[in-house]
Amino acid sequence: MKNLMKHEKKINSLLERYGVKFGIYKNNIFHEQLFPFDAIPRVITHDEFIYLERGLRQRVDALNAFLKDIYSEKRIVKDGIVPEEFIFASSGYLVECDGIMPPKGIYSHISGIDLVQAKDGTWYVLEDNLRVPSGASYPMIARELCRKSSPMTFVENHIEDNRDYAKLLKATMNHVNTDGVNVIFTPGRYNAAYFEHSYLAEKTGSILVGPNDLIVKEDYLYFKNYDGTLKKVGSIYRRISDEYLDPMTFYEESLIGVPHLMEVYKKGHVAIINAPGNGVADDKGIYYFVPKMIEYYLKEEPILNNAPTYLPFYKEDREYVLEHFDTLVLKDVAEAGGYGVVFGSKMTKEEKESFIELMLKEPRRFIAQEVIDFKDIAIQDEGKMVERKADLRAFVLSGEKTVVWKSGLTRFSRNPDSFIVNSSQGGGFKDTWVLSR
Repeated sequence: MKNLMKHEKKINSLLERYGVKFGIYKNNIFHEQLFPFDAIPRVITHDEFIYLERGLRQRVDALNAFLKDIYSEKRIVKDGIVPEEFIFASSGYLVECDGIMPPKGIYSHISGIDLVQAKDGTWYVLEDNLRVPSGASYPMIARELCRKSSPMTFVENHIEDNRDYAKLLKATMNHVNTDGVNVIFTPGRYNAAYFEHSYLAEKTGSILVGPNDLIVKEDYLYFKNYDGTLKKVGSIYRRISDEYLDPMTFYEESLIGVPHLMEVYKKGHVAIINAPGNGVADDKGIYYFVPKMIEYYLKEEPILNNAPTYLPFYKEDREYVLEHFDTLVLKDVAEAGGYGVVFGSKMTKEEKESFIELMLKEPRRFIAQEVIDFKDIAIQDEGKMVERKADLRAFVLSGEKTVVWKSGLTRFSRNPDSFIVNSSQGGGFKDTWVLSR
């Protein structure tokens, strides 16, 4: 491992050369920057991963069952498990998707589940990402460069090979493919995760396409080749948000969508990965109900814990939040990427009063959670070994069966006083070693 650490600067230099960056828009300006890599890996033992694998498969299966139910019979609402306010008031619920059954009945083909490990070793799920979860490409290419820089490190340690992600993704796409080519649909190089779009297309043998490369004709989706010939598309791994997918169904001014795509999808003539409308299941308010979903749909006890969470929507929870405000972290359910997260202990008196007033006015909009003291993990900072907060994004693929990738994206905060690890907030990443024995 020490030999690998010596190559950290070289690996980051190669990552930059290969365009392994992420972009963010701020004040209407696109800024692209390197996603800093730290060579000290996060290590997950074999037994620990088996536990996580069981819990993650269970959770994603329940979430897929929820999505199938909520866009059809809505039994979980009728039976009073989830209040209807948390479904129909969710910005992620799309009435346009009601009654649509995707190929093979799978909604979330690629789920990014964010976890943290407390100092006592307990794992908690912080967030479910079922719309367009990104990040798998970073540990993929980092491991590739690490292997080239220090091959003996991977001979001397018993580490699961993470180079199978492309194979798993391709199998997932093939499973729901409706008899055509696989494409990865990108809005273009100015997207924050464009590197990942192109990298995964290359690794899976899929065609990387943009908005002008796709056309709907006679109820089927086609890829327009450079010579003008058309190839039928069987599955489209879309990397754009729901509202921009089809200007005929959603945001009519979208210039990056495919007109009439939803008509093709509704008729079962193409698989969209992930399914439109998945946002209702990764709403931070819905997160509170996932343990109940596991019990309701699978008749099982949840294996993985949610972080202790309170909904101001409920009177009892609201009173608890008001009483313990200074010890909680408050989250706006509509925000993502580390935005909309505030700590009660760091707010001024005026900020608290203003926040509480808004929370009481719009209780469905917020959740409150106990602050979990993440386990610190070691990183290199200007040649010194220091400890920082980190999370883990696990990738779960749902095809013929539900599979957890034996790797993951470990993100860490470079700020010693921060719990926010997102790349958009200045965080870095490292490889995740899953031990094979």
